[in-house]
Amino acid sequence: MPRVLIAGCGYVGVASANLFANAGWQVTAWTRSKESAEQVSAGAILAAAINISDLTSVRQNSFDADVVVHCAGVAKRDHQSYQQVYLDGVANLGASFPRARLIFTSSTSVYAQQDGSWVNEESPAKPLTGRGKILRQAENIVLEHGGIVLRVAGIYGPGRSFLLRSVINRTPLASAPDRFVNQIHRDDVAGAIFFLAERKMILAPPIFNIVDNLPVLRSEILAWLSAELRIPLSSSQEIEEKRIDSNKRVSNAKLRGLGWAPIYSNYMDAFTRSIFRHHAGARSRDLTA
Repeated sequence: MPRVLIAGCGYVGVASANLFANAGWQVTAWTRSKESAEQVSAGAILAAAINISDLTSVRQNSFDADVVVHCAGVAKRDHQSYQQVYLDGVANLGASFPRARLIFTSSTSVYAQQDGSWVNEESPAKPLTGRGKILRQAENIVLEHGGIVLRVAGIYGPGRSFLLRSVINRTPLASAPDRFVNQIHRDDVAGAIFFLAERKMILAPPIFNIVDNLPVLRSEILAWLSAELRIPLSSSQEIEEKRIDSNKRVSNAKLRGLGWAPIYSNYMDAFTRSIFRHHAGARSRDLTA
């Protein structure tokens, strides 16, 4: 029975752990807190609270894993948190699991292009922010250990969509210059992780963009959501947009060339078949609670 460690079993990690467990893998999940570990532990998934930034703790709890997935997130978006979770985290996992295939969920934010151009895995990845630079350093550590780097676009899915929440809550949206949005459904991130974990041979450099098939202008998504939900958009100069540090279209052609395909090929597909249904179900439960 193959063994996998999911280091960081949150929104994406739980979905990944379930895929591995359903396929017959023995799954160990590490979480930030004991409370989270208790929530995750079920069936074939054994969870524990382990601090991946602590090398001693990681070494003491290491085992003979076939695959180690680093998909931990930060509680705070500051330099120290990025350093501890991403840079120290991948270094500690690489050192403590030398025979395992290490898979690291990085971010498409390492591409700093701002001209709306298409980017692929061979495009320059020279982030302008300190956080982006830490991710690039972490990527290099993973590659030095013979691991796989996944550059993941903005993750959305059931219960998570910044743009959907903005429309539903009628949050004033900044009239900043339009830009391309690159997204990927949570289940497709998990699917990509599992796909690459099972693949026998991966040619160098093992870097893959994890994004759906349709980068789209932010204004188009907002207009579509507004029409679908019949909620008029509001606008204001008072609130700055959440992220305006880049403007590019990210290609997933390399991973699709290996045989992977997203379950939700574009934002309309994801909202219609997944996110809207979850939102409707959550509202129904709230009304009957």
